[in-house]
Amino acid sequence: MKWVTAIAGLFLILVLPQNAFLPCVEGFPRTQWKRSIDLNDLYPFKVRQFKLPKKVVPTNYDLELQPFVGENKYTGRVKVNITWTHTTNQITLNAHPDLQISQYNVKIMEMSLEEKKMGLPLMDVYVAWVEPPTQKKPLYVIHLEQMLKEGTVCEVDLNFTGNLTTEETNGFFKREYTNYDGEKHSVVALNLRLDHAQRVFPCMDEPSYKATFKLSVLRPKNMTALSNTPIENSTEAAGEPDLIWDHFEKTPKMSTYQVALLVSNFESISPTTEVNEMDGRKLEIKVWGQKGNLESLKDVPNKVVKIMNYLQDYFNSSIILPKLDLVAVPSYCSATSDSWGLMLFEESELSRPSLWNTAYELIYQWIGQYITPFSWSDAPMNKALNSFLASMTTVDINPDEMEGKWPMTMLYSLYYEFGKTIPFSRVAGIRLEATSAKTELIFRMFNYTLGKDLFQQSVRNFIQQESEEKLRTFYTDDIYSRLNDVANETDNLPAGLTINSIAGPWIHRDRVPLVTAIRDYETKTITLSQKVYLRKAPPASTAKVSYRWDIPIVMMSQDKLEFHKPCPLWLTKENEPKNFTVPDITDENNFIIVNPEEIGIFPVNYDPCNWKMLSQFLQGPNRENIPVLTRAKLLHDSWNLAYAGELCFGIALNMTLFMKQERSHVVWEPMFMMIDHIGRRIEGSDVYPKFEAYIRNLLEPLCAELEESIQPKEPSWKTHMRGLAKNFLCRAGYEPCVNEARNRYKKWLTDEYPDKGNPVANEVLCPVFKWGTDTEWEFGLQRVINFPQNSPERKQNERTYLLKSLAGCPQDPNKIERLLNVTILDQNENFTDSDIHLIFTMLTGGTAGYTTLFNFLNDHWDTVKQRFETKRPLWDGIINSATSSFNTQEGLDMVSELYTNRRGEFDTADRIIQEALKIIKQETEWSEKNLQVIDDWLTENLPKEELDAIQTWKATTSI
Repeated sequence: MKWVTAIAGLFLILVLPQNAFLPCVEGFPRTQWKRSIDLNDLYPFKVRQFKLPKKVVPTNYDLELQPFVGENKYTGRVKVNITWTHTTNQITLNAHPDLQISQYNVKIMEMSLEEKKMGLPLMDVYVAWVEPPTQKKPLYVIHLEQMLKEGTVCEVDLNFTGNLTTEETNGFFKREYTNYDGEKHSVVALNLRLDHAQRVFPCMDEPSYKATFKLSVLRPKNMTALSNTPIENSTEAAGEPDLIWDHFEKTPKMSTYQVALLVSNFESISPTTEVNEMDGRKLEIKVWGQKGNLESLKDVPNKVVKIMNYLQDYFNSSIILPKLDLVAVPSYCSATSDSWGLMLFEESELSRPSLWNTAYELIYQWIGQYITPFSWSDAPMNKALNSFLASMTTVDINPDEMEGKWPMTMLYSLYYEFGKTIPFSRVAGIRLEATSAKTELIFRMFNYTLGKDLFQQSVRNFIQQESEEKLRTFYTDDIYSRLNDVANETDNLPAGLTINSIAGPWIHRDRVPLVTAIRDYETKTITLSQKVYLRKAPPASTAKVSYRWDIPIVMMSQDKLEFHKPCPLWLTKENEPKNFTVPDITDENNFIIVNPEEIGIFPVNYDPCNWKMLSQFLQGPNRENIPVLTRAKLLHDSWNLAYAGELCFGIALNMTLFMKQERSHVVWEPMFMMIDHIGRRIEGSDVYPKFEAYIRNLLEPLCAELEESIQPKEPSWKTHMRGLAKNFLCRAGYEPCVNEARNRYKKWLTDEYPDKGNPVANEVLCPVFKWGTDTEWEFGLQRVINFPQNSPERKQNERTYLLKSLAGCPQDPNKIERLLNVTILDQNENFTDSDIHLIFTMLTGGTAGYTTLFNFLNDHWDTVKQRFETKRPLWDGIINSATSSFNTQEGLDMVSELYTNRRGEFDTADRIIQEALKIIKQETEWSEKNLQVIDDWLTENLPKEELDAIQTWKATTSI
């Protein structure tokens, strides 16, 4: 599935897989981390790209490749037909400096139009000199002796030699693998996205330069060659009886990155159903793989047919080509290569039952292959549109696969990031992916607000543009223009608004709006307003942001819980400052819901009376009449708004009361996030034990039901939900859960050879280290210290997870101080600087952690500073971790006193502690405003026996 599940972050400890940063080697495929367009690849690509002069264009390539000439080498020959669009004496091609171009020749095929009219005969053209490619300037420039005029056509004939890539699966690559019978085999293939075509043959390697391709490949007789088009004919190589020349049919005009080739001894399977005829064509589908892997691929052909029939109908277009081959390549390490007519997948990627992944890649056969981005700067829009269409396709064909999470999972992450004072301040690398996800949701918004039929017509118009003039290319704004063309034929948009003007602010701002709907129950009106949504008030020094958006307002009411009319109200940039007021859609006895199903990317606030009616209805027997995504939205909005200071926490907590009866995993996901965020925020306060008791009351019946209904082949959401429920119950100190974890831990504790391996599951560790004995925790510490190095049975991520648990889980200051003594004061050689930095980071996750770290730093200041005086990252790290997480007046006083007493001694960390003091002041204001409200609510809503137990526990622990 495409999502990085938002609530995965709720688990205290996360570990990347061992192979996440390994080079591409057999046995360590990495395609699960990438998609066809990896947006993080685009920036370095644009930096290194040299734009070609727009004076000549290619019209056809005759390309010959011989990949079996020796040790990881290949030879080739390309004849490029080039047409002059401006007078020039230069031909500039992209070519990597590793390409050895051994021969060149240029001859005129047609004179310019002007020269034809004059009746001049074809003349010879001579090369004055050639400028070879270099690392700094990978261009092959042919300087001619004479200027050639517009309309001239030349053939450039080049012979070249190159290296097959063996360390990665880009360019012209060769992979060796061992089949299921233990035999060694090789496969060679092309994967030319983004700029890898120029690494394989001299060409004009920009998406807008399209030409036809006539490809020929020399391959061994016992192997099969595949390309974009079917084989036209095959001939034996002269003097080489074991080699065959395969000559493929000429392609339609396409970009160089689309050229595809695979030579292997794979076998194919075909579907038992057919792709419907479209445009007078019937597409032939084949799925290829090594013989021993075909059984795992048996369901793929029919799945592809089902998706292709859906997409052909949706686009009202075929992919133009007569065939489509999908290949499962062993040890394939790159993003899926979805070249036109030939797609390369890693084996496990293609065999997955997921419909979304396959649909996403197949959509590129139209948007990305049939029509292509004009340049790679247009690729993010391509990815976003294809991702939306893949989600829509999956929902329509197999809605159970999405498990109700789309688009909510994506939205939770976006709301969190865009609600920060400075979005992407810590993880700037995900900005492109977040923008792409937001763009996808904008398409979803237009699909609702324009209506599905109109949106579909826009996409069809986008694909079926007058293509030959534009060579089937598109710019980012083209899809919005097609949407606007269709919208103009309706009354769905207010006068003066266009799809382009609406989409721009939504996509390009790292913010989302907050819409507030205040109902006047006497005048029966609703006043709508908007402002920038922030989870925390920005510092006074931060410039105030006053963005405005054009926002579609869809509403439904308690007496009519449906919203099928696509034409919404619009809260526009112009009308909002005038207090946009509209008639109420129901009476004072019924609630309203704005933006149901998250049609737009914005949270919604209401007046207290409307919130009260929503809470009461959700606790009643008709709760499920509100669609599941909308129930999740109401819960998510309420607690986020409370956290941001926009809503009283009592109202937000009232919105959680219905969770005692709620069993939808979609609605529980934001509840788990609320438990995590609020729990971490109030941990260490007097309110926290009551909060834990409330969480236990909510989760105990849910967990019991999930435990009773375990099935061998249950949906993944159920397994995931059960794990989360148990995890949070354990974190809240639920005694049966803690006892179970400790009993399972005993298996390791009593193991005769405990350092040979960890026999217990990772989820056991945190409850044991948090609620268990010093002996149990100390045993875990010794396992880290004694962890065997260079052991084939033990992986380093096991040790990392164990260390994270030891540092991040305990609430007992003695355990944390013991860890700091061992690693810093004792300087135990088994702990690296990276380990110590990891410990600092984990200690910020709980009050006991950062408070103990602060006290340790304060008590051992001189020793710690001397220890880290030459290790600035560790010095800055301990100052940051020890001071930045406090959120009460007491914490502010502690950090202020440290800064005063040690003024001038912080060195590079001086700025860090100054910033920490600013943050703590803000957090203290939050605590003063909200803790008493939360405490009062919990006191009112917890059973008396729970409150009595908490008081007894406090009295016991204070003795």
